[in-house]
Amino acid sequence: MTDLNTTKLQKIAFSHIGCEKNLVDTEHMQGLLDEDGYQVSNNTEDANVIVVNTCSFIEKAREESIRKILEFTSQGKKVVVAGCLAQHFQEELLKEMPEIKGLVGTGDYQKIVNVIDKVKKGEVVNEVSKNPEYIADQLIPRKLQDDKYVAYLRIAEGCDYNCSFCIIPTLRGRQRSRTIESIISEAEYLYSIGIKEIILISQITTNYGQDIYGQPCLAKLLNELSKLPVPWIRVHYAYPTGLNDQVIKTFKESQNILPYFDLPLQHSHPEVLKKMNRPWQSALNESILKKIKTEIPEAILRTSVIVGYPGEKLDHFEHLVDFLKRHKFDHVGVFTFSPEKGTKAYDLPHRVPKEIAEARKDNIISIQQEISKNRNQRFLGKDLKVLIEGVSDDNQLKGRSYNFSPEIDGNVFLSISNEQINKEEFVGKFVEARISFTDEYDLYGEFKKFI
Repeated sequence: MTDLNTTKLQKIAFSHIGCEKNLVDTEHMQGLLDEDGYQVSNNTEDANVIVVNTCSFIEKAREESIRKILEFTSQGKKVVVAGCLAQHFQEELLKEMPEIKGLVGTGDYQKIVNVIDKVKKGEVVNEVSKNPEYIADQLIPRKLQDDKYVAYLRIAEGCDYNCSFCIIPTLRGRQRSRTIESIISEAEYLYSIGIKEIILISQITTNYGQDIYGQPCLAKLLNELSKLPVPWIRVHYAYPTGLNDQVIKTFKESQNILPYFDLPLQHSHPEVLKKMNRPWQSALNESILKKIKTEIPEAILRTSVIVGYPGEKLDHFEHLVDFLKRHKFDHVGVFTFSPEKGTKAYDLPHRVPKEIAEARKDNIISIQQEISKNRNQRFLGKDLKVLIEGVSDDNQLKGRSYNFSPEIDGNVFLSISNEQINKEEFVGKFVEARISFTDEYDLYGEFKKFI
């Protein structure tokens, strides 16, 4: 009989860096190890082995990933590097950082138990497939935190686009979608364990299904999801190419599909978009935004933009500023161009000096803060449905309304007239709240009743 005390009681801790897709990979690895008998946690202090699930999308993410690896190897820990950095630089990592005991690629996280078993025996493991092809389905174990009421549901992985600035197709492979049946099954499971909000993610959610059904099927998927009792379903990474009439109609008519549009547009000027290898997007930006605002007036609009792209002239930047001012997005993420080796943009001439790019970023942040502040004011005096996720340091209820996505947007802070109430009992529940104050990031108000 196998003695688990000697084989599986090693503690495996995870340190996660990067996007929601990377987080789902981490949760699957934790689930697989947990099912196999390992003690899995996020507490790195007393762990025997630490899995650092890394990001390599831009230089800052790589630097943070390397810092984490060095932090743990300097403590004498056995470190396994997973994710995009392992996929991107497997040869360099093993050569320059011999302290690393294992590598796990972006399409190889399902092999984590075998990797850890070998690392325990003293082997150095390189489990990185050249071309990532795997995507987990609803049958692969997944370990979610007990105190979370939001979960990401990956509907596809990889990308078939070839944007000139983006390394993702190299790191994550070509698009591979899950079946609608698989996604519905996982959504039902997530709801059954208490998840109140499901966020659909992939590299391009609006291209979902193209590879397995011969055409994008996001509208069909959303229609099926809208039949479930999940209170909130949110969609991230909705590129304008797939926001057709059927998709927008589903957003409009569904009770649980939140009217929240995450549109990673990156720029507005036709010349910059052409250099980004997105020449189709300029006219589409305007038409899609007009259609969303007309069909769904209460829609929340989020976008991300890149400033300082090679060849971005002052008039290009001013075009972007005017675009943001006209369309008044609720939320905007701003990034300076990061030259990534292996992308077409890496060799483009006329790079914008770093100090100019940073100044442009600061300019847009300042402009957007005022826009966001004004947009938030439309909720003053209104009653909103809020998902309570915790209690703030100053003893207020802390949660989110439909207009805020977790981690990237703001929060709603609520007071309660009866201070004797145990606020922890509100966590994980929906309440109705009256909004009485707003700023550029958050909403503030008072609890009215449970919903």
